[in-house]
Amino acid sequence: MTMALSPAQAFALPRERLRWLDATTTLEGFALVTFDVDPPRLRAVLPAALDPEVRVFADGRSRGFVSAVSFRDVDFRFAIAPWIRVSFFQTNYRAYVRGPDGRQAVHFFGTTLDSPLVSMPRDLWGMPWHPGRTSIVSSWDADGRCTAYRHVCSGRWGAADVELVGSPAPLERLDGFVDADDAAHILTHPLDGWFVHPNGRLGRYAVWHPRMTLQMGSARRASYAVFEELGLVESGAVPHSVLLTRAIEFDVLLPPRSYR
Repeated sequence: MTMALSPAQAFALPRERLRWLDATTTLEGFALVTFDVDPPRLRAVLPAALDPEVRVFADGRSRGFVSAVSFRDVDFRFAIAPWIRVSFFQTNYRAYVRGPDGRQAVHFFGTTLDSPLVSMPRDLWGMPWHPGRTSIVSSWDADGRCTAYRHVCSGRWGAADVELVGSPAPLERLDGFVDADDAAHILTHPLDGWFVHPNGRLGRYAVWHPRMTLQMGSARRASYAVFEELGLVESGAVPHSVLLTRAIEFDVLLPPRSYR
Protein backbone atom coordinates (compact mmCIF):
# COMPACT_ATOMS: atom_id res chain seq x y z
CA MET A 1 0.00 0.00 0.00
CA THR A 2 1.25 3.49 -0.84
CA MET A 3 1.98 5.56 2.25
CA ALA A 4 -0.03 8.74 2.75
CA LEU A 5 1.96 11.92 2.22
CA SER A 6 2.58 14.35 5.04
CA PRO A 7 1.56 18.01 4.51
CA ALA A 8 5.21 19.00 3.92
CA GLN A 9 5.67 16.23 1.34
CA ALA A 10 2.44 17.07 -0.49
CA PHE A 11 3.18 20.80 -0.66
CA ALA A 12 6.70 20.11 -1.97
CA LEU A 13 5.78 17.79 -4.87
CA PRO A 14 7.43 19.12 -8.06
CA ARG A 15 5.46 20.15 -11.10
CA GLU A 16 5.46 17.52 -13.81
CA ARG A 17 6.20 18.30 -17.44
CA LEU A 18 2.88 18.51 -19.27
CA ARG A 19 2.29 16.03 -22.10
CA TRP A 20 -0.31 15.65 -24.82
CA LEU A 21 -3.73 15.80 -23.19
CA ASP A 22 -2.49 17.29 -19.92
CA ALA A 23 -4.11 20.68 -19.41
CA THR A 24 -3.20 23.85 -17.56
CA THR A 25 -5.36 26.77 -16.51
CA THR A 26 -5.68 29.64 -14.06
CA LEU A 27 -8.54 29.37 -11.60
CA GLU A 28 -9.84 32.86 -10.80
CA GLY A 29 -12.27 33.69 -8.02
CA PHE A 30 -11.64 30.38 -6.27
CA ALA A 31 -14.09 29.55 -3.47
CA LEU A 32 -13.96 26.38 -1.38
CA VAL A 33 -17.13 25.93 0.68
CA THR A 34 -16.93 22.90 2.99
CA PHE A 35 -19.62 21.18 5.05
CA ASP A 36 -19.05 18.65 7.80
CA VAL A 37 -21.30 15.61 7.34
CA ASP A 38 -22.29 12.39 9.06
CA PRO A 39 -19.65 9.72 8.23
CA PRO A 40 -22.10 6.80 7.78
CA ARG A 41 -24.24 8.87 5.42
CA LEU A 42 -21.17 9.86 3.45
CA ARG A 43 -19.89 6.30 3.29
CA ALA A 44 -23.29 5.19 1.93
CA VAL A 45 -22.91 7.39 -1.19
CA LEU A 46 -19.24 6.59 -1.86
CA PRO A 47 -17.83 3.73 -3.96
CA ALA A 48 -16.91 0.75 -1.80
CA ALA A 49 -13.18 1.15 -2.56
CA LEU A 50 -13.05 4.62 -1.00
CA ASP A 51 -13.15 5.50 2.69
CA PRO A 52 -14.27 8.89 3.99
CA GLU A 53 -11.71 11.11 5.68
CA VAL A 54 -13.06 11.30 9.23
CA ARG A 55 -11.95 13.76 11.91
CA VAL A 56 -13.00 14.25 15.54
CA PHE A 57 -14.35 17.68 16.45
CA ALA A 58 -13.73 19.52 19.71
CA ASP A 59 -17.16 18.40 20.97
CA GLY A 60 -16.26 14.74 20.39
CA ARG A 61 -18.29 14.18 17.20
CA SER A 62 -16.76 12.27 14.29
CA ARG A 63 -17.34 14.10 11.00
CA GLY A 64 -16.63 13.67 7.30
CA PHE A 65 -16.36 16.50 4.78
CA VAL A 66 -17.72 17.54 1.38
CA SER A 67 -16.95 20.71 -0.56
CA ALA A 68 -18.27 22.74 -3.44
CA VAL A 69 -15.39 24.36 -5.31
CA SER A 70 -16.31 27.16 -7.71
CA PHE A 71 -14.13 29.29 -9.97
CA ARG A 72 -13.60 30.64 -13.48
CA ASP A 73 -11.14 28.74 -15.66
CA VAL A 74 -9.06 31.30 -17.53
CA ASP A 75 -7.02 30.32 -20.62
CA PHE A 76 -7.66 26.60 -20.21
CA ARG A 77 -5.48 24.80 -22.80
CA PHE A 78 -4.13 21.35 -23.58
CA ALA A 79 -0.39 20.80 -23.87
CA ILE A 80 -0.83 19.42 -27.38
CA ALA A 81 -2.38 22.70 -28.61
CA PRO A 82 -1.44 25.52 -26.21
CA TRP A 83 -2.53 28.22 -28.65
CA ILE A 84 -6.18 27.16 -28.29
CA ARG A 85 -7.44 28.73 -25.07
CA VAL A 86 -10.92 28.91 -23.58
CA SER A 87 -12.44 30.33 -20.40
CA PHE A 88 -15.56 29.20 -18.54
CA PHE A 89 -17.20 28.82 -15.13
CA GLN A 90 -16.89 25.52 -13.26
CA THR A 91 -18.03 24.01 -9.96
CA ASN A 92 -16.75 20.70 -8.56
CA TYR A 93 -18.68 18.72 -5.95
CA ARG A 94 -16.38 16.46 -3.98
CA ALA A 95 -15.95 14.38 -0.84
CA TYR A 96 -12.67 13.92 1.03
CA VAL A 97 -11.57 10.30 1.04
CA ARG A 98 -8.71 7.85 1.26
CA GLY A 99 -8.15 5.87 -1.91
CA PRO A 100 -7.52 2.13 -2.19
CA ASP A 101 -3.80 2.91 -1.83
CA GLY A 102 -4.38 4.82 1.42
CA ARG A 103 -3.54 8.18 -0.10
CA GLN A 104 -5.49 11.34 0.58
CA ALA A 105 -7.84 12.06 -2.32
CA VAL A 106 -11.24 13.38 -3.32
CA HIS A 107 -14.23 11.64 -4.83
CA PHE A 108 -16.12 13.70 -7.41
CA PHE A 109 -19.89 13.43 -7.26
CA GLY A 110 -19.86 15.58 -10.38
CA THR A 111 -18.98 18.89 -12.00
CA THR A 112 -21.00 21.66 -13.63
CA LEU A 113 -19.44 23.45 -16.58
CA ASP A 114 -20.85 26.50 -18.35
CA SER A 115 -19.34 25.60 -21.72
CA PRO A 116 -20.02 23.35 -24.72
CA LEU A 117 -16.76 21.62 -23.73
CA VAL A 118 -18.72 19.78 -21.04
CA SER A 119 -19.38 17.01 -23.55
CA MET A 120 -15.66 16.19 -23.99
CA PRO A 121 -14.84 14.70 -20.56
CA ARG A 122 -18.31 13.18 -20.34
CA ASP A 123 -18.35 11.48 -23.74
CA LEU A 124 -14.66 10.61 -24.08
CA TRP A 125 -13.84 9.50 -20.54
CA GLY A 126 -17.18 8.93 -18.80
CA MET A 127 -16.58 11.68 -16.25
CA PRO A 128 -19.70 12.94 -14.40
CA TRP A 129 -19.76 16.43 -15.88
CA HIS A 130 -23.00 18.31 -16.42
CA PRO A 131 -24.03 21.51 -18.22
CA GLY A 132 -25.04 24.35 -15.95
CA ARG A 133 -25.65 28.01 -16.74
CA THR A 134 -23.39 29.72 -14.22
CA SER A 135 -22.57 33.22 -13.01
CA ILE A 136 -19.69 33.92 -10.64
CA VAL A 137 -19.04 37.56 -9.77
CA SER A 138 -16.41 38.45 -7.17
CA SER A 139 -14.83 41.69 -5.95
CA TRP A 140 -11.41 42.04 -4.34
CA ASP A 141 -9.83 45.08 -2.67
CA ALA A 142 -6.26 46.35 -3.04
CA ASP A 143 -5.07 44.07 -0.24
CA GLY A 144 -6.49 40.99 -1.97
CA ARG A 145 -9.46 40.57 0.37
CA CYS A 146 -12.64 39.25 -1.22
CA THR A 147 -15.27 41.89 -0.48
CA ALA A 148 -18.12 40.07 -2.26
CA TYR A 149 -18.67 36.72 -3.97
CA ARG A 150 -21.87 35.71 -5.73
CA HIS A 151 -22.34 32.33 -7.41
CA VAL A 152 -25.53 31.17 -9.10
CA CYS A 153 -25.98 28.05 -11.22
CA SER A 154 -29.13 26.75 -12.89
CA GLY A 155 -29.61 23.42 -14.61
CA ARG A 156 -31.12 19.99 -14.16
CA TRP A 157 -28.07 19.00 -12.09
CA GLY A 158 -26.01 21.16 -9.77
CA ALA A 159 -28.18 24.17 -8.99
CA ALA A 160 -26.48 26.58 -6.59
CA ASP A 161 -27.29 29.86 -4.86
CA VAL A 162 -24.30 31.21 -2.94
CA GLU A 163 -23.22 34.51 -1.41
CA LEU A 164 -19.85 34.75 0.36
CA VAL A 165 -17.55 37.39 1.79
CA GLY A 166 -13.88 37.18 2.69
CA SER A 167 -11.94 38.47 5.67
CA PRO A 168 -8.39 39.74 6.30
CA ALA A 169 -7.63 36.54 8.23
CA PRO A 170 -5.48 33.86 6.56
CA LEU A 171 -6.29 30.17 6.91
CA GLU A 172 -6.20 29.17 10.57
CA ARG A 173 -6.80 25.93 12.44
CA LEU A 174 -10.27 24.60 11.69
CA ASP A 175 -12.35 22.33 13.90
CA GLY A 176 -11.31 18.72 13.35
CA PHE A 177 -7.78 19.55 12.19
CA VAL A 178 -4.46 19.67 14.04
CA ASP A 179 -3.38 23.04 12.66
CA ALA A 180 -3.60 25.25 9.56
CA ASP A 181 -1.16 23.01 7.62
CA ASP A 182 -3.30 19.96 8.33
CA ALA A 183 -6.45 21.75 7.17
CA ALA A 184 -4.73 23.03 4.02
CA HIS A 185 -3.38 19.56 3.25
CA ILE A 186 -6.75 17.80 3.49
CA LEU A 187 -9.12 20.48 2.15
CA THR A 188 -7.06 22.30 -0.47
CA HIS A 189 -4.31 19.93 -1.56
CA PRO A 190 -5.76 16.56 -2.60
CA LEU A 191 -3.92 15.68 -5.82
CA ASP A 192 -5.79 12.46 -6.71
CA GLY A 193 -9.38 12.54 -7.95
CA TRP A 194 -11.76 9.57 -8.20
CA PHE A 195 -15.08 9.28 -10.01
CA VAL A 196 -17.51 6.56 -11.14
CA HIS A 197 -17.78 5.70 -14.84
CA PRO A 198 -21.23 5.04 -16.32
CA ASN A 199 -20.17 1.35 -16.45
CA GLY A 200 -19.69 1.40 -12.68
CA ARG A 201 -15.89 1.27 -12.68
CA LEU A 202 -13.78 3.76 -10.79
CA GLY A 203 -11.80 6.32 -12.76
CA ARG A 204 -8.82 8.25 -11.46
CA TYR A 205 -6.83 11.28 -12.52
CA ALA A 206 -4.33 13.63 -10.94
CA VAL A 207 -3.76 17.37 -10.61
CA TRP A 208 -0.94 19.65 -9.52
CA HIS A 209 -0.94 23.16 -8.10
CA PRO A 210 1.28 25.12 -5.74
CA ARG A 211 0.23 25.64 -2.16
CA MET A 212 -2.64 28.10 -2.07
CA THR A 213 -2.57 31.42 -0.26
CA LEU A 214 -6.01 31.44 1.35
CA GLN A 215 -8.20 33.78 3.32
CA MET A 216 -11.00 32.82 5.64
CA GLY A 217 -14.52 33.71 4.60
CA SER A 218 -18.13 33.32 5.64
CA ALA A 219 -21.38 32.45 3.88
CA ARG A 220 -24.45 34.66 3.85
CA ARG A 221 -26.10 31.83 1.94
CA ALA A 222 -24.74 28.56 0.60
CA SER A 223 -27.31 26.34 -1.09
CA TYR A 224 -26.06 23.42 -3.18
CA ALA A 225 -28.68 21.05 -4.60
CA VAL A 226 -26.13 18.23 -5.08
CA PHE A 227 -25.42 17.84 -1.37
CA GLU A 228 -29.04 18.33 -0.35
CA GLU A 229 -30.29 15.70 -2.82
CA LEU A 230 -27.66 13.23 -1.62
CA GLY A 231 -29.00 13.67 1.91
CA LEU A 232 -25.66 14.94 3.21
CA VAL A 233 -26.46 18.60 3.92
CA GLU A 234 -29.75 20.09 5.07
CA SER A 235 -31.17 23.19 3.42
CA GLY A 236 -29.86 26.30 5.17
CA ALA A 237 -26.93 24.49 6.83
CA VAL A 238 -23.99 26.67 7.85
CA PRO A 239 -20.70 25.59 6.21
CA HIS A 240 -17.87 24.20 8.30
CA SER A 241 -15.55 26.65 6.53
CA VAL A 242 -15.22 29.03 3.59
CA LEU A 243 -11.79 29.54 2.00
CA LEU A 244 -11.05 31.97 -0.82
CA THR A 245 -8.19 32.90 -3.10
CA ARG A 246 -8.12 35.31 -5.99
CA ALA A 247 -6.22 33.09 -8.45
CA ILE A 248 -4.24 29.85 -8.55
CA GLU A 249 -2.39 28.06 -11.35
CA PHE A 250 -3.59 24.52 -11.91
CA ASP A 251 -2.55 21.50 -14.00
CA VAL A 252 -4.83 18.55 -14.80
CA LEU A 253 -3.04 15.34 -15.82
CA LEU A 254 -5.13 13.51 -18.41
CA PRO A 255 -6.58 11.23 -19.60
CA PRO A 256 -8.04 9.54 -16.52
CA ARG A 257 -7.40 5.83 -16.02
CA SER A 258 -9.72 3.08 -14.93
CA TYR A 259 -9.09 1.42 -11.60
CA ARG A 260 -9.48 -2.35 -11.44
